Amino acid sequence: MKTINRVIKILIISDFFLNCGWGLLGPVFAIFIVQKIAVGSAVEGAKIAGFASLSYWLIKSLIQVPIGKYLDKNHGEKDDFVFLVAGTFVAGVAPFGYLFSYLAWHIYAFQALHAVGMAMAVCSWAAIFTRHIDKGQEAFEWSMESTSIGLGAGIAGALGGILVAVFNFDIVFILTGGFTILAASLLILIRKEILSKNVPVIHVPPLVTHF
Repeated sequence: MKTINRVIKILIISDFFLNCGWGLLGPVFAIFIVQKIAVGSAVEGAKIAGFASLSYWLIKSLIQVPIGKYLDKNHGEKDDFVFLVAGTFVAGVAPFGYLFSYLAWHIYAFQALHAVGMAMAVCSWAAIFTRHIDKGQEAFEWSMESTSIGLGAGIAGALGGILVAVFNFDIVFILTGGFTILAASLLILIRKEILSKNVPVIHVPPLVTHF
């Protein structure tokens, strides 16, 4: 990654840890709902898991477009950076909330919190990445981003199942929150590089992630 500028490099590394965290949780989350929230009822657990997914994607989809439009109206990247760091931190709170959840509405509430955080983070992350991508290396740097999140989520998915089998769900929630907070903290390293005024934008197609 020596040819990649510092901002892009930190964004990719941060996203790697973010996806590692949520990759741990993804494969076992429905099992947690069945065992701990639905108290062993697979049918009830399936319903709760479905509505949990709905609450996340519906809220994230509804608010991320207004957030994106708001960020575009403001000059400079300081607002993008604030939304990126704050949103990632907010998303990192949700897994810790699952530690104390025992009713369905608890899950929906923390899914909504996760959705708000990711809506803030995804819009601003994409904006900063697009502005700072190295000219002539667009495909390479997007491929590095896609590869890093794929590897992170894939490896973490297998590890998450092992951790639950050996320990319990709590360790997965703690690690998910911890990795997300780490991802947010890494972003602070590029605060000095964030621009105070607009720069020419290189238009590249957005990367579709599992967020």
